[in-house]
Amino acid sequence: MQSIKDRVAIVGMGCSKFGERWDAGLNDLAIEAVYEAYQDAGVGPKDIQACYLGTVSAPLTGIAGTVASEALKLRDIPVIRNENWCASGHIAMIEAFMAVASGIYDVVLALGVEKLKDTGFPGLGTGRGMHPVIEARRTSPGSFALLATRYFHTYGIDPQKGKEIIGKIAIKNHHNGALSPKAHFHNEITLENVMKAPIVAWPLGLYDCCGNSDGAAAAIITRTDIAKRFRSDPIYIKGFGVAMDSMIPHFRPEFGWTSFDAMVKSSRKAYEQAGISNPREEIDIAEVHDCFSITELAIYEDLGFSPRGRASEDIESGFFTLEGGLPVNTDGGLKCFGHPMGASGIRMTYEIYKQLQQKVDNPKRQVKNPRRGLSHTFGGPPQLSAVAILGNEKG
Repeated sequence: MQSIKDRVAIVGMGCSKFGERWDAGLNDLAIEAVYEAYQDAGVGPKDIQACYLGTVSAPLTGIAGTVASEALKLRDIPVIRNENWCASGHIAMIEAFMAVASGIYDVVLALGVEKLKDTGFPGLGTGRGMHPVIEARRTSPGSFALLATRYFHTYGIDPQKGKEIIGKIAIKNHHNGALSPKAHFHNEITLENVMKAPIVAWPLGLYDCCGNSDGAAAAIITRTDIAKRFRSDPIYIKGFGVAMDSMIPHFRPEFGWTSFDAMVKSSRKAYEQAGISNPREEIDIAEVHDCFSITELAIYEDLGFSPRGRASEDIESGFFTLEGGLPVNTDGGLKCFGHPMGASGIRMTYEIYKQLQQKVDNPKRQVKNPRRGLSHTFGGPPQLSAVAILGNEKG
């Protein structure tokens, strides 16, 4: 299998304001993100040779690639849509990477967009899945709460102490979100706020769970050999990985409730392409899928940022804060920036792109001299994980 390392580059990105966007429709959000990306890359609609679209909420997004072809007037070119739960944005972007790397296209658009607030989608996951037994009454907070309690048991962590540890992830992400102008939520919180918050599914309280948002994000992707025609500081794709389980892993007899194979395997594929052997030391910044605070903790270990069973030590030491050795979710993550499912993967990559260029919209959260960054989403059921690794230098 060949590597995509340094074969394609991102030369422009855009991201709408995330939140309860009652002021904007789906088309408005797509235009907001895409036209920022156009301006960033110095291109226009006529330069786009293909569009790869990630979106999930079919009642509002219509059939096929309507939102892209109509709102953006992208006619007479391919508009390829995917629906892969929370990883839809990443999949759209990875499809765009492969299209350019294949030599078929020179300039393509990846777009993720979602308008969840208008659907009434509660976010709990009720009604998801078709199996009458294994999906009955299952909710997302309930599933990840089981992950938390099992993790505490497996690694000998007192449950109240464990709740404090994952609470510190929420505190970190709220702090970073408060510094992000486009984020949904801008409120700082304390450990007392976390511990006293209403319980959704113990030990997960209100501040341990991400909300639903409206939003869009976009990327302009081209060949590396022509990238500097568009800008002096393109960001190069170093590797990607995608892995999917064939069923909900929760119901397998061997599932340990502290890790997800899809996350492990997708990250290892990306590291292999990028030539990374020690992600803890070789990744400078990461945006990961913190749908719940315990999920972010599990990701630290599944992606190789922390040794097994020792993520709590890194959380306590501040290793993943803006000032730490490996800052994670520097824009607030899903928890505070927001989670419009189809847009999230590209929004995460937007943050990495800006950080690597040292052009973050608030200098207070600019990481010092990052060279390589990682973005990651995780969705399902069944479980699907996607990882992209980017760098600001070739080689």
